[in-house]
Amino acid sequence: MLWVKVQEHMRGRNAARLGLDAMWKARNRERRGLHAGWLAMLVLASALRAQDAGASEPSPPSSAAEKWDFFNTETVAPFTLGAGAFNAAVSQVTRSTPLYGRHPWPAAYPERFGASVADIVSQNFFGDFVLASAFHEDTRYRRRGLSHGLWSRIGYAISRSVITRTDSDGTEFNSANVLGTGMSAALANAYYPPGSRNARAFATNWATSVAGSGLANLMPEFRPDFRRRVKRIFPLKRAQKRPDD
Repeated sequence: MLWVKVQEHMRGRNAARLGLDAMWKARNRERRGLHAGWLAMLVLASALRAQDAGASEPSPPSSAAEKWDFFNTETVAPFTLGAGAFNAAVSQVTRSTPLYGRHPWPAAYPERFGASVADIVSQNFFGDFVLASAFHEDTRYRRRGLSHGLWSRIGYAISRSVITRTDSDGTEFNSANVLGTGMSAALANAYYPPGSRNARAFATNWATSVAGSGLANLMPEFRPDFRRRVKRIFPLKRAQKRPDD
């Protein structure tokens, strides 16, 4: 009788240990998903919330047709496929949302790739065309340039995820971006697998998309500066090599 009680006690301890192991594995998967989301949003750059590297000077308001052209130009581009492939690879390696399976072939990775491209397209469509037209917002990015300090430019670029220009050249809350990424995250429930259709996945997708749109603006803000420096360096090297030829 005593032996039977000991066995029951050991089985109870083993069950509790297995439960704790399962809980830690689930928490680790969630953490990997968050890390993957942040990494992917950094790489998406100009494709995610593709605010163009516009001039610093005021520009005329864009019509709905011009907003459509902007959406079409930024979306039908090789970078969209490249970003989709990268995001799918990160999701596959980290086993994060969308959870299509552990083995990449023949279905899991292609499904992740298709879902990633769909996310990018829907975010651009809702944010840069539908809602930008409805709210009369100009989602094209306007640089601050070298006339401002480094941290001022960084803060300005990131803040454009929640602040934007209007077609009348005013400033207001970036409804097109914030609501557009939310609509895209909601639409993802139509093609994400059942395990990724929950409030936590939706909130994470929405939050990382909004934050990523701000970080993505760092590229058009500083890319012209980088190009100028490269042009200064390489012509000098070529000029130094000519006398030795």
